[in-house]
Amino acid sequence: MCGIIGYIGKRKSVPILLEGLKRLEYRGYDSAGIAVFDNGGIEVRRCKGKIKNLEDSIRNEVFCGSVGIGHTRWATHGRPSEKNAHPHKAGGVAVVHNGIIENYVELKDSLISEGCKFQSETDTEIISHLIDRFIAAGEDIESAVRNALKKLKGSYAIAVLYEKEPRKLIAAKKESPLVIGLGEDEFFVASDIPAILNHTRRVIFLEDNEMAVLSDSGARITSLEGKKINREPKEILWDPVMAEKEGYKHFMLKEIFEQPRSITDTIRGGIFKDRGEVSLEEMNISHGELSKINRILLVACGTSFHAALVGEFMIEEFCRIPVEVDLGSEFRYRDPIIDEATLSIFISQSGETADTLAALKETKRKGGKTLSICNVVDSSIVRESHGVIYTHAGPEIGVASTKAFTAQLAALYLLTLYLAKIKKSITARKTKNILGELARIPHHIEDILEREGEIKEMAKKYFRCQNFLYLGRGINYPLALEGALKLKEISYIHAEGYPAGEMKHGPIALIDNDMPVVVLVSNDISYEKIVSNIEEVKARRGKTIAVASISRREIAKKVDDVFFIPQTIPSLTPILFAIPLQLLAYHIAVLRGTDVDQPRNLAKSVTVE
Repeated sequence: MCGIIGYIGKRKSVPILLEGLKRLEYRGYDSAGIAVFDNGGIEVRRCKGKIKNLEDSIRNEVFCGSVGIGHTRWATHGRPSEKNAHPHKAGGVAVVHNGIIENYVELKDSLISEGCKFQSETDTEIISHLIDRFIAAGEDIESAVRNALKKLKGSYAIAVLYEKEPRKLIAAKKESPLVIGLGEDEFFVASDIPAILNHTRRVIFLEDNEMAVLSDSGARITSLEGKKINREPKEILWDPVMAEKEGYKHFMLKEIFEQPRSITDTIRGGIFKDRGEVSLEEMNISHGELSKINRILLVACGTSFHAALVGEFMIEEFCRIPVEVDLGSEFRYRDPIIDEATLSIFISQSGETADTLAALKETKRKGGKTLSICNVVDSSIVRESHGVIYTHAGPEIGVASTKAFTAQLAALYLLTLYLAKIKKSITARKTKNILGELARIPHHIEDILEREGEIKEMAKKYFRCQNFLYLGRGINYPLALEGALKLKEISYIHAEGYPAGEMKHGPIALIDNDMPVVVLVSNDISYEKIVSNIEEVKARRGKTIAVASISRREIAKKVDDVFFIPQTIPSLTPILFAIPLQLLAYHIAVLRGTDVDQPRNLAKSVTVE
């Protein structure tokens, strides 16, 4: 997730661009930049870090131009740096871009062979070069943009300036949000409504494969084929705070609903379904080194620890490598045994978790090979690691992690299949089938989110309860832990997650008519066992809530309430189970009136031990 702002009108553009970028900074804060028509050309200013750094760097400059574009970056290709910051300029073309260009390597190689010189490590720079090449071939700017976009595979939202047409701003989108703002004799483009809400409430939402040409004569919307599109503007009634949440009541709910996108962005570019292959370009650990690995350690805290527990099941099943999972806060206190054949994987949303970082440093001190799975580019854990796999979940504002967790599971799945190929423990045909299932997961999540109302009704029945028990088996046992954690974090209800087979070893003593038991029912070899657990709860008058695979519809007759998830392969069910558990915790917390986004005593990133 990055932020885009653009302006064309009669006012000076720089103050408007900077104000918009500040409102978008939650979408990305590793670098920022602007491009403005001034002094007869396009002036570009960029810097690493937050918007304030950019603002400070141009404080003594005077820009009179009334057309410009700006960008705040959440890195996907290339480290945070001034040279990788947007806008990118080639010839007379300046571009800002959100999204991921999947075929950027082949396009870049082709452009280099034609004599193009690249200044950055980003996938975005190829867009400016492509447009410039089409202009050099005799096309006007609008045709050049259209033809360049037709060559791209992946997602994009772009804003484009061209030096020879200083009163024109072009925007286009595919699978990344972009909105056009209509003011009085002025027009705006933005990735999010908050960036422009202080200037206009009349907006047009661009659809996929559409392009907008903004000029002094108006805003013209066309398809990529050039066909004119007429669309009535919408009036936005949100207040600015609500606008940042895009209409959702809380950031947590917004982030729950962003999970189809965050998982798509995490796996996009890493899977090649037709070949049955996984690519992890950022990993920076060679095949040769990985082929010698005979033991894996997974280290994390909190929700990331639950992701690690799921990863243990994944890796051992498909790679046949023994895996140990450790809490970051306990790892170094047991003097762990680490050698050159051990790969230690550290999982953290923020990349700043103090206990996980300390465990990583201890591993390096012992000479171990380290890999991080992280959501924040160039964070401390990433910088300390030998290699990295990024989760492209975008900034997560809510303290209770949702989209970062499922993105971690997706990243672990990619890593598992990548290692399995190196270890020759899986066939290409099986990998191809699994990748097909993984690619369908975002669509399955959309199906679950469309049925949010079912979870709301369930929450109304149970929000006054003071204790919950969550049960799961096998690869879904960690989801029982995660479901209980989510409920504890934001509703302040006491909840425990347990492997279902352990219920008889203690928790069963707590079950009575006031104790709801949430049971995760997968369509795998554990089904009959989990049904037995349900019967044991019912025999003690406990309330049973099942989250179950759709292929096990008969479970509805055995429980008080049930929510069905779409059918997928057993090893992918944890991602789908996570969504209704998050929604249940959220709606119970809302009904109890707690501070969902900032629950008491908790911080988003635990940077002290």
